[in-house]
Amino acid sequence: MISILFAVLTALSNGSASVLQRRAAMRVPDSEAMRLSLFGRLLRQKVWLAGIGLVIVAAVCQAVALATGPIAVVQPIFVIELPATLLIAGYVMRVRADRALWYGVAAVTAGLALGMASADPAGGSDTVRGAAWIPALVLTGLFEAVLIGCALRTRGDLRAALLGLAAACGYALTAALMKDAMARLDDGGAAALLSSWQVYATAAAGVGALFLLQNALQAGSLVAVQPMLTLGDALISIVYGVTLFGEVLRTGWWLLPELAALALVAAGCVRLARTPLAAGTLAPRPSAPRAR
Repeated sequence: MISILFAVLTALSNGSASVLQRRAAMRVPDSEAMRLSLFGRLLRQKVWLAGIGLVIVAAVCQAVALATGPIAVVQPIFVIELPATLLIAGYVMRVRADRALWYGVAAVTAGLALGMASADPAGGSDTVRGAAWIPALVLTGLFEAVLIGCALRTRGDLRAALLGLAAACGYALTAALMKDAMARLDDGGAAALLSSWQVYATAAAGVGALFLLQNALQAGSLVAVQPMLTLGDALISIVYGVTLFGEVLRTGWWLLPELAALALVAAGCVRLARTPLAAGTLAPRPSAPRAR
Protein backbone atom coordinates (compact mmCIF):
# COMPACT_ATOMS: atom_id res chain seq x y z
CA MET A 1 0.00 0.00 0.00
CA ILE A 2 2.91 2.36 0.72
CA SER A 3 4.36 1.84 -2.76
CA ILE A 4 0.96 2.39 -4.40
CA LEU A 5 0.32 5.56 -2.36
CA PHE A 6 3.66 7.09 -3.30
CA ALA A 7 3.24 6.00 -6.92
CA VAL A 8 -0.06 7.91 -7.04
CA LEU A 9 1.62 10.96 -5.49
CA THR A 10 4.36 10.68 -8.11
CA ALA A 11 1.82 10.63 -10.94
CA LEU A 12 -0.02 13.68 -9.57
CA SER A 13 3.23 15.60 -9.12
CA ASN A 14 4.42 14.72 -12.61
CA GLY A 15 1.06 15.70 -14.10
CA SER A 16 1.24 19.11 -12.45
CA ALA A 17 4.84 19.50 -13.58
CA SER A 18 3.92 18.69 -17.19
CA VAL A 19 1.33 21.46 -17.27
CA LEU A 20 3.76 24.04 -15.90
CA GLN A 21 6.64 22.90 -18.14
CA ARG A 22 4.40 22.92 -21.19
CA ARG A 23 3.36 26.52 -20.50
CA ALA A 24 7.03 27.48 -20.30
CA ALA A 25 8.03 25.51 -23.42
CA MET A 26 5.35 27.26 -25.46
CA ARG A 27 7.33 30.49 -25.15
CA VAL A 28 10.54 29.03 -26.60
CA PRO A 29 11.09 29.44 -30.38
CA ASP A 30 11.55 26.42 -32.64
CA SER A 31 15.15 27.47 -33.34
CA GLU A 32 16.11 26.31 -29.82
CA ALA A 33 14.98 22.72 -30.40
CA MET A 34 17.51 20.01 -29.42
CA ARG A 35 19.98 22.61 -28.12
CA LEU A 36 21.33 23.09 -24.61
CA SER A 37 20.36 26.76 -24.90
CA LEU A 38 16.77 25.55 -24.51
CA PHE A 39 17.46 25.08 -20.81
CA GLY A 40 18.90 28.61 -20.61
CA ARG A 41 15.62 30.10 -21.80
CA LEU A 42 13.56 27.85 -19.56
CA LEU A 43 15.62 28.65 -16.46
CA ARG A 44 14.54 32.28 -16.75
CA GLN A 45 10.87 31.36 -16.37
CA LYS A 46 9.41 30.97 -12.88
CA VAL A 47 6.66 28.67 -14.11
CA TRP A 48 9.27 26.23 -15.44
CA LEU A 49 11.20 26.35 -12.15
CA ALA A 50 7.98 25.56 -10.31
CA GLY A 51 7.53 22.57 -12.62
CA ILE A 52 11.06 21.39 -11.83
CA GLY A 53 10.27 21.69 -8.12
CA LEU A 54 7.36 19.30 -8.63
CA VAL A 55 9.64 16.98 -10.64
CA ILE A 56 11.93 16.80 -7.57
CA VAL A 57 8.94 16.01 -5.34
CA ALA A 58 7.90 13.31 -7.80
CA ALA A 59 11.43 11.84 -7.80
CA VAL A 60 11.43 11.52 -4.01
CA CYS A 61 7.99 9.89 -4.03
CA GLN A 62 9.08 7.54 -6.81
CA ALA A 63 12.19 6.50 -4.89
CA VAL A 64 10.05 5.58 -1.88
CA ALA A 65 7.59 3.69 -4.08
CA LEU A 66 10.33 1.72 -5.85
CA ALA A 67 12.09 0.93 -2.56
CA THR A 68 8.90 -0.60 -1.16
CA GLY A 69 7.37 -2.33 -4.19
CA PRO A 70 8.08 -4.08 -7.53
CA ILE A 71 8.78 -1.86 -10.53
CA ALA A 72 6.01 -3.68 -12.45
CA VAL A 73 3.56 -2.44 -9.80
CA VAL A 74 4.84 1.10 -9.33
CA GLN A 75 5.45 2.30 -12.88
CA PRO A 76 2.13 1.23 -14.52
CA ILE A 77 0.28 3.35 -11.95
CA PHE A 78 1.72 6.36 -13.75
CA VAL A 79 -0.87 5.95 -16.53
CA ILE A 80 -3.15 8.08 -14.34
CA GLU A 81 -0.73 10.92 -15.05
CA LEU A 82 -2.51 11.69 -18.34
CA PRO A 83 -6.00 12.25 -16.87
CA ALA A 84 -4.39 14.04 -13.94
CA THR A 85 -2.57 16.35 -16.34
CA LEU A 86 -5.77 17.27 -18.17
CA LEU A 87 -7.75 17.83 -14.98
CA ILE A 88 -4.99 19.98 -13.53
CA ALA A 89 -4.68 21.89 -16.80
CA GLY A 90 -8.41 22.53 -16.76
CA TYR A 91 -8.18 23.90 -13.24
CA VAL A 92 -5.18 26.10 -14.06
CA MET A 93 -6.71 27.41 -17.28
CA ARG A 94 -10.20 27.66 -15.74
CA VAL A 95 -11.70 25.32 -18.35
CA ARG A 96 -14.59 23.21 -17.14
CA ALA A 97 -14.18 19.42 -17.48
CA ASP A 98 -16.91 17.99 -19.74
CA ARG A 99 -18.53 14.56 -19.74
CA ALA A 100 -16.16 13.18 -22.38
CA LEU A 101 -13.19 13.99 -20.17
CA TRP A 102 -14.68 12.12 -17.24
CA TYR A 103 -15.40 9.13 -19.50
CA GLY A 104 -11.74 9.13 -20.49
CA VAL A 105 -10.63 9.38 -16.86
CA ALA A 106 -12.95 6.48 -15.96
CA ALA A 107 -11.62 4.34 -18.83
CA VAL A 108 -7.97 4.90 -17.90
CA THR A 109 -8.65 4.25 -14.22
CA ALA A 110 -10.70 1.11 -14.90
CA GLY A 111 -8.08 -0.15 -17.35
CA LEU A 112 -5.33 0.34 -14.77
CA ALA A 113 -7.33 -1.50 -12.09
CA LEU A 114 -8.14 -4.38 -14.43
CA GLY A 115 -4.56 -4.63 -15.65
CA MET A 116 -3.04 -4.65 -12.17
CA ALA A 117 -5.55 -7.22 -10.91
CA SER A 118 -5.00 -9.46 -13.95
CA ALA A 119 -1.22 -9.25 -14.18
CA ASP A 120 -0.72 -9.41 -10.38
CA PRO A 121 3.02 -8.54 -10.52
CA ALA A 122 4.95 -10.34 -7.82
CA GLY A 123 8.31 -11.75 -6.84
CA GLY A 124 11.60 -10.59 -8.18
CA SER A 125 14.71 -9.29 -6.48
CA ASP A 126 15.57 -5.78 -5.34
CA THR A 127 18.85 -5.77 -7.26
CA VAL A 128 20.00 -6.67 -10.77
CA ARG A 129 22.25 -9.73 -10.73
CA GLY A 130 25.49 -10.22 -12.65
CA ALA A 131 26.12 -8.40 -15.91
CA ALA A 132 22.45 -8.16 -16.90
CA TRP A 133 22.76 -4.38 -17.13
CA ILE A 134 25.13 -4.58 -20.12
CA PRO A 135 22.67 -5.90 -22.76
CA ALA A 136 19.86 -3.83 -21.23
CA LEU A 137 21.83 -0.59 -21.57
CA VAL A 138 23.01 -1.43 -25.10
CA LEU A 139 19.49 -2.25 -26.35
CA THR A 140 18.06 0.81 -24.61
CA GLY A 141 20.67 3.03 -26.24
CA LEU A 142 19.91 1.62 -29.70
CA PHE A 143 16.17 2.07 -29.19
CA GLU A 144 16.66 5.67 -28.06
CA ALA A 145 18.95 6.41 -31.03
CA VAL A 146 16.34 5.14 -33.50
CA LEU A 147 13.55 7.20 -31.89
CA ILE A 148 15.62 10.39 -31.80
CA GLY A 149 16.87 9.87 -35.35
CA CYS A 150 13.29 9.45 -36.63
CA ALA A 151 12.11 12.45 -34.60
CA LEU A 152 14.74 14.72 -36.13
CA ARG A 153 13.36 13.88 -39.58
CA THR A 154 9.82 14.97 -38.67
CA ARG A 155 8.06 18.03 -37.26
CA GLY A 156 5.06 18.94 -35.15
CA ASP A 157 3.07 16.40 -33.19
CA LEU A 158 4.78 13.40 -34.79
CA ARG A 159 8.16 14.62 -33.54
CA ALA A 160 6.60 15.35 -30.15
CA ALA A 161 5.20 11.80 -29.94
CA LEU A 162 8.52 10.17 -30.89
CA LEU A 163 10.47 12.29 -28.43
CA GLY A 164 7.79 11.60 -25.81
CA LEU A 165 8.33 7.87 -26.29
CA ALA A 166 12.11 8.40 -26.08
CA ALA A 167 11.60 10.32 -22.84
CA ALA A 168 9.37 7.50 -21.55
CA CYS A 169 12.14 5.00 -22.22
CA GLY A 170 14.55 7.27 -20.38
CA TYR A 171 12.26 7.57 -17.38
CA ALA A 172 11.68 3.79 -17.31
CA LEU A 173 15.45 3.27 -17.33
CA THR A 174 15.78 5.87 -14.57
CA ALA A 175 13.26 3.95 -12.47
CA ALA A 176 15.07 0.64 -12.96
CA LEU A 177 18.42 2.19 -12.05
CA MET A 178 16.85 3.96 -9.07
CA LYS A 179 15.38 0.72 -7.73
CA ASP A 180 18.75 -1.01 -8.07
CA ALA A 181 20.49 1.89 -6.33
CA MET A 182 17.96 2.03 -3.46
CA ALA A 183 18.65 -1.64 -2.72
CA ARG A 184 22.29 -0.67 -2.02
CA LEU A 185 21.01 1.86 0.51
CA ASP A 186 19.16 -0.88 2.38
CA ASP A 187 22.13 -3.24 2.32
CA GLY A 188 25.07 -0.95 3.12
CA GLY A 189 23.70 2.47 4.00
CA ALA A 190 24.57 5.81 2.44
CA ALA A 191 28.19 4.81 1.76
CA ALA A 192 27.12 1.84 -0.35
CA LEU A 193 24.61 4.00 -2.20
CA LEU A 194 27.08 6.75 -3.04
CA SER A 195 29.73 4.26 -4.12
CA SER A 196 27.44 2.47 -6.60
CA TRP A 197 27.49 3.41 -10.28
CA GLN A 198 23.72 3.02 -10.42
CA VAL A 199 23.04 6.20 -8.45
CA TYR A 200 25.06 8.31 -10.88
CA ALA A 201 23.58 6.52 -13.88
CA THR A 202 20.16 7.31 -12.42
CA ALA A 203 21.00 11.03 -12.39
CA ALA A 204 22.38 10.89 -15.95
CA ALA A 205 19.39 8.98 -17.30
CA GLY A 206 16.99 11.33 -15.51
CA VAL A 207 18.62 14.45 -16.95
CA GLY A 208 18.62 12.89 -20.43
CA ALA A 209 14.94 11.97 -20.14
CA LEU A 210 14.13 15.49 -18.91
CA PHE A 211 15.98 16.99 -21.89
CA LEU A 212 14.02 14.78 -24.31
CA LEU A 213 10.75 15.66 -22.58
CA GLN A 214 11.40 19.40 -22.83
CA ASN A 215 12.07 19.03 -26.55
CA ALA A 216 8.95 16.91 -26.97
CA LEU A 217 6.84 19.57 -25.23
CA GLN A 218 8.44 22.28 -27.35
CA ALA A 219 7.87 20.35 -30.59
CA GLY A 220 4.14 19.68 -30.33
CA SER A 221 1.02 19.50 -28.21
CA LEU A 222 0.80 17.99 -24.75
CA VAL A 223 -1.84 15.59 -26.07
CA ALA A 224 0.73 14.19 -28.52
CA VAL A 225 3.37 13.82 -25.82
CA GLN A 226 1.51 12.60 -22.76
CA PRO A 227 -0.02 9.31 -24.06
CA MET A 228 3.36 8.19 -25.40
CA LEU A 229 5.03 9.25 -22.17
CA THR A 230 2.64 7.53 -19.77
CA LEU A 231 1.92 4.32 -21.71
CA GLY A 232 5.51 3.99 -22.89
CA ASP A 233 6.86 4.42 -19.36
CA ALA A 234 4.47 1.78 -17.99
CA LEU A 235 5.12 -0.86 -20.66
CA ILE A 236 8.89 -0.41 -20.86
CA SER A 237 9.12 -0.47 -17.06
CA ILE A 238 7.30 -3.80 -17.01
CA VAL A 239 9.87 -5.15 -19.48
CA TYR A 240 12.69 -3.98 -17.19
CA GLY A 241 10.94 -5.49 -14.18
CA VAL A 242 10.59 -8.90 -15.81
CA THR A 243 13.97 -9.08 -17.54
CA LEU A 244 16.22 -7.36 -14.98
CA PHE A 245 14.57 -7.97 -11.61
CA GLY A 246 12.88 -11.30 -12.34
CA GLU A 247 9.38 -10.07 -11.52
CA VAL A 248 6.59 -12.39 -12.57
CA LEU A 249 3.31 -11.58 -14.32
CA ARG A 250 0.36 -13.86 -14.84
CA THR A 251 0.21 -15.48 -18.28
CA GLY A 252 -2.05 -18.01 -19.97
CA TRP A 253 -5.68 -16.99 -20.12
CA TRP A 254 -4.84 -13.98 -17.93
CA LEU A 255 -3.40 -12.40 -21.07
CA LEU A 256 -6.97 -11.78 -22.28
CA PRO A 257 -7.99 -9.40 -19.49
CA GLU A 258 -4.50 -7.89 -19.56
CA LEU A 259 -4.90 -7.06 -23.26
CA ALA A 260 -8.42 -5.80 -22.56
CA ALA A 261 -7.01 -3.54 -19.85
CA LEU A 262 -4.38 -2.20 -22.24
CA ALA A 263 -7.06 -1.53 -24.85
CA LEU A 264 -9.21 0.21 -22.25
CA VAL A 265 -6.33 2.46 -21.20
CA ALA A 266 -5.52 3.23 -24.85
CA ALA A 267 -9.17 4.01 -25.59
CA GLY A 268 -9.30 6.27 -22.56
CA CYS A 269 -6.20 8.12 -23.75
CA VAL A 270 -7.74 8.64 -27.20
CA ARG A 271 -10.95 9.82 -25.59
CA LEU A 272 -9.03 12.28 -23.46
CA ALA A 273 -7.10 13.54 -26.47
CA ARG A 274 -10.35 14.38 -28.26
CA THR A 275 -11.94 16.33 -25.44
CA PRO A 276 -12.51 20.07 -25.87
CA LEU A 277 -10.30 20.64 -22.85
CA ALA A 278 -7.35 18.96 -24.56
CA ALA A 279 -7.97 20.58 -27.93
CA GLY A 280 -8.68 24.04 -26.59
CA THR A 281 -6.30 24.24 -23.65
CA LEU A 282 -3.32 22.15 -24.55
CA ALA A 283 -2.62 23.07 -28.14
CA PRO A 284 0.62 25.07 -27.98
CA ARG A 285 0.19 27.31 -31.01
CA PRO A 286 -3.38 27.33 -32.33
CA SER A 287 -2.47 29.53 -35.29
CA ALA A 288 0.32 27.27 -36.54
CA PRO A 289 -0.40 24.12 -38.60
CA ARG A 290 0.63 20.82 -37.06
CA ALA A 291 1.74 17.64 -38.78
CA ARG A 292 -0.41 14.59 -38.18
